[in-house]
Amino acid sequence: MKLINKNIKKIHQFIIKYIYTNRLFLSYFILSIIGTIIIRGVTVGNAFDIKPILCDIGFILLLGSLGYLIKPKNQFIYFMSLLIFFTILETVNSIFFIFYEDFASLVQLSTLNQVETVADSIFVKLRWIDFIYLLQPIIFYLINSNLKNSSYYNLIGKIEKKKTMVLSTIIISLLFLIMTFSTASGADYSRLAKQWNRRLNVERFGIILYQLNDAFQAVFTKVNTLFGRDEAVALFNEFFNDNENEHKKNKYTGILEGYNIVYIHMESMQNFLMDLEFNGKEVVPNLKSLANEGMFFSNFYPQIALGTSSDAEYIMLTGLLPSTGSTVFSSYANNTFITLPKILKEQRDYYTFSMHGNQSVMWSRKNIHPHLGYTDMYFKEYFTFEDYDGSPDKVGLGINDKLFFEQAIPILENIEQNHKNYFGTIITLSNHSPFKHHESFTYDINDYYTNEVTNEVISTCYLCSRDIGKYIVSSHYADEALGDFINYIKNSEYFNNTVFVFYGDHDAKMSYKDMNYLYNYNYLTGDLKDESDPTYIPYDSFDHYLNKKTPLIIWTKNEKLAKVFKGENDTIIGMYDVAPTLYNMLNIDNKYVLGHDIFNIKDNNIVVFPSGNYLTDKIYYNISTGKYKEIKNNVVLDTEYIVNNMEYADKLIEIGNAIINYNLFADIVKEEE
Repeated sequence: MKLINKNIKKIHQFIIKYIYTNRLFLSYFILSIIGTIIIRGVTVGNAFDIKPILCDIGFILLLGSLGYLIKPKNQFIYFMSLLIFFTILETVNSIFFIFYEDFASLVQLSTLNQVETVADSIFVKLRWIDFIYLLQPIIFYLINSNLKNSSYYNLIGKIEKKKTMVLSTIIISLLFLIMTFSTASGADYSRLAKQWNRRLNVERFGIILYQLNDAFQAVFTKVNTLFGRDEAVALFNEFFNDNENEHKKNKYTGILEGYNIVYIHMESMQNFLMDLEFNGKEVVPNLKSLANEGMFFSNFYPQIALGTSSDAEYIMLTGLLPSTGSTVFSSYANNTFITLPKILKEQRDYYTFSMHGNQSVMWSRKNIHPHLGYTDMYFKEYFTFEDYDGSPDKVGLGINDKLFFEQAIPILENIEQNHKNYFGTIITLSNHSPFKHHESFTYDINDYYTNEVTNEVISTCYLCSRDIGKYIVSSHYADEALGDFINYIKNSEYFNNTVFVFYGDHDAKMSYKDMNYLYNYNYLTGDLKDESDPTYIPYDSFDHYLNKKTPLIIWTKNEKLAKVFKGENDTIIGMYDVAPTLYNMLNIDNKYVLGHDIFNIKDNNIVVFPSGNYLTDKIYYNISTGKYKEIKNNVVLDTEYIVNNMEYADKLIEIGNAIINYNLFADIVKEEE
């Protein structure tokens, strides 16, 4: 017993001595760990998950161990440098996550030129906690000042054994890293190597390894591309030689031959808006009317990644998946693409154009649009409006939608008069975050009720100060502008030979909290409704994912086609299914797509998201949690169904990345020439 007590006393003395003689290092270590816990807590939510904590500890110790090689009085500079690095890393990722719901990557530095045009969208969403990481170097500075005023550095200079401290710290760090990697699965290693699911990598390995791995891959991208090309080509050929990708005929084959096609790219427009009304007035009556008049695909899901609106353009034109490592528009603008407008232009002599009220440099559209097949581009410089703060003519990033459509009309009429056939994309803008209100936005989202005692009518606006309320008002304005344009088309002598494809480019990136606030806020009590409330609407994280669907409507005023393009289609479809569907309708054979003709695939479709999640008519599967939600009740699923779809999703993401990263279509086009 005495021996045990003696050993306990020695251990206690050792710990006290270690803490006393390593106060600077321990301060660096504790502050660093706290920062990594906070960043995961405010992003992916697994703040205290032991697996990423072990990995972060391992790397913090490993990097910190080198500080012992420096003289004690100079160690502060080294540790402070590491803390500043962690602070920048955490602050950037925390802010980046707000806007993109993902983590930053070094290869995305090429997109920094976009910041000026979307600055309002980012700054309006900033939270105080996004800057809490700045306390790390500040606190560390104060600790160092206190130590400098004591005898700490003189003492350490005399007793510190550099080699012993370096070696022992490295050994401890390696033990933590061994625990991390020995418990990782093959799937974990695969995702880390591919780096396409950033969220999952941070959830599993922590922010430090994620960022170090990203930096490594960014530096050696060209080397990796060189050595990985043969494997990518083999995967590409194997997939596209599959019979399932061959052109199949159905009742819509060739129905659009000789017709013009115009995409109407609707910024941030979501389906749930069509079910909302306030004070007897619908939020998006024109969009709802359009859905009733045309062919409405009610389960249409965007598959965007970091490129948001630009990814939507890319997918709609190619039928492929976007890059998971960067943005196609900014990083791969000079690639060779096989797109719908390019094929129509080269094979059918179509005139092609794009139109947008924002700057042409946004998402490098000026550079990439010609490569996507557009002949002419009409950007901000083609439109007239007063460009100053507060002007009703300028909404958010550029010209407001009403004025944009108004000035687009003569351009469209000129195209009609001078070209037999054409394909175009018209990109709206006003409904872009941060959904600022202007004097031209008029929509009452107040809630009115009568005071039972005084009979006085009282109004309250529980949504006004929240993002969801601002989004609803903004969407109503965008819908009004859309209605003006549709009315012009209907009454015009032109466009009798034109089919319009209206689509929402992506969700509005509302938080789960804001959406639940919309559905379950009790304005009488000021609290969220309890589940026992008969008016409570169940809304979980899966519902939030499924609610991200956007409208897809094929509409025309051509009387013959209008009879065909009518009614609701509730098939589960992705954005990459649109181009293959239109190829069939135009009687064009292009097997180089990842999506399918909607009318061939029907209920056997799978929508693959760049995150690795997937959706079928049976389930929505979340790869991060390994959980799923049944779309149909009482569906019997086996493990094979889930695993096969997961492997298929992984393959599609890999092929989509390979096509972009290795510019694989360049060889295809050369062979055809």
